[in-house]
Amino acid sequence: MTKLSVNINKIATLRNARGANNPNVVKVALDCERFGAQGITVHPRPDERHIRYQDAVDLAKVVTTEFNIEGYPDQRFMQLIREVKPAQATLVPDPPNAITSNTGWDTIAHQSMLKDIVAELKEIGTRVSIFINPEAKYFEPAKLTGTDRVELYTEPYASNYHPNREKAVKPYVEVAQLARELGLGLNAGHDLDLQNLAYLKQQIPFLEEVSIGHALICDALYYGLENTIQMYRRQLEI
Repeated sequence: MTKLSVNINKIATLRNARGANNPNVVKVALDCERFGAQGITVHPRPDERHIRYQDAVDLAKVVTTEFNIEGYPDQRFMQLIREVKPAQATLVPDPPNAITSNTGWDTIAHQSMLKDIVAELKEIGTRVSIFINPEAKYFEPAKLTGTDRVELYTEPYASNYHPNREKAVKPYVEVAQLARELGLGLNAGHDLDLQNLAYLKQQIPFLEEVSIGHALICDALYYGLENTIQMYRRQLEI
């Protein structure tokens, strides 16, 4: 079964636009779980323009499904993980001013740093996933860092899905098999939606988790949050 982790960054963006606490990020996370989400994902950034570091602390006290914190492993991020001890930490190579994640790690160039970070995170007791591009050359070095999982960066798949979905998914299927051979767990995320999610799952049935935020929240404006989460769950069961 592929788990659906709901990224609630956009809920925090909406809250921050007015400066108060509406919508309440903690309540929305609990409602997402009640509506069928099998995990909650947040990605605090240094400027706290959406999820704040305090949000992660508050969420850790109440989330009962898998809590996943994404981020660049700087000193503040690592301190947060030590304090919160989430089920999973997903390492992304975003610079501080990134609007959204737009590439995976170069696990060749950064292997030594990632190895140290992974070891520290695993000592805390947190599962580690590394955000990675669908290029075979990065997978063996990723394995050597000691990470538990990799998360496939799926924006290229999503962008090319409608013109030619078979071509778009081919590199993902190839690296997914490689990850499996290496004993790496496999997550996926970025620009997955109701149109392209089922096909990705059909082609890579052993996906362990998908993390979806932007598209899911956009769909919830029309369909409602509870219904939307169930719609995404159904895409993973086709």
